[in-house]
Amino acid sequence: MDIRKVGVVGAGQMGNGIAHVFALAGYDVIVSDISQDALDRAVNVIDGNLTRQVSREKITEEARQGALDRISTTLKLADVGPSDLIIEAATERETVKNAIFDDLLPHLKPNTILTSNTSSISITRLASRTDRPEKFMGFHFMNPVPIMQLVELIRGIATDDETYSACLGVVENLGKTAASAEDFPAFIVNRILMPMINEAVYTLYEGVGNVSSIDSAMKLGTNHPMGPLELADFIGLDTCLAIMNVLHDGLADTKYRPCPLLTKYVEAGWLGRKTQRGFYDYRVDPPKPTR
Repeated sequence: MDIRKVGVVGAGQMGNGIAHVFALAGYDVIVSDISQDALDRAVNVIDGNLTRQVSREKITEEARQGALDRISTTLKLADVGPSDLIIEAATERETVKNAIFDDLLPHLKPNTILTSNTSSISITRLASRTDRPEKFMGFHFMNPVPIMQLVELIRGIATDDETYSACLGVVENLGKTAASAEDFPAFIVNRILMPMINEAVYTLYEGVGNVSSIDSAMKLGTNHPMGPLELADFIGLDTCLAIMNVLHDGLADTKYRPCPLLTKYVEAGWLGRKTQRGFYDYRVDPPKPTR
């Protein structure tokens, strides 16, 4: 499969990062979103991140301009349809993802590969709603996309070898490393990471330590670059809760029960960095623990 044009659905933090790395690798990229403001912000973020790479001598000015020239945006999902590869990077809600794929189907080329950047939802189930489950895969980038080297490739039960090989080749062209995962709840990274974060929240909930002591213990005691509560704020507490619910529902094991304190923060709208409050209050500098 010759993949030259890539469609990205969703212009948020993951979507703009995905567009960034594909354009820099020489692919023509079209980004779709329901909000013109989101599309404009995405282009500005990509420009800023590319400029930062130039200042750090990671890329040349010519490469920066070439990448920007290869990115186009649209409010019409149909415009993404003729792409060779489409990566859905919308919010982590299955109903939203299904609606996107339903709307895309009439506009696809016969050989278009569909993928989702989902961090936890069943690829087999998403694929079953389309007309091409054999050409459907999980294509899970890590955040922030331009920096993180890993991509999880998840095959649904119907994904064929040609589709997997094509996506593996794309990952290699991006200069990243693929980890192949089976299609079980949360795949590899989040199957291991999210229970650790959830346990850190339980440690806070039960009064074993406060926010500062828990994060300091994990940074200094296990050499993690970020503490688990700081990392949860970076990911988004709503995303963490959604993945824990997928694990709990999909595997029916009480060890994946989301901590009530995590649920409470999400109910309060304290979702982490993106809302300025989570386990830390980002309205002050430096951020102040909220517990």
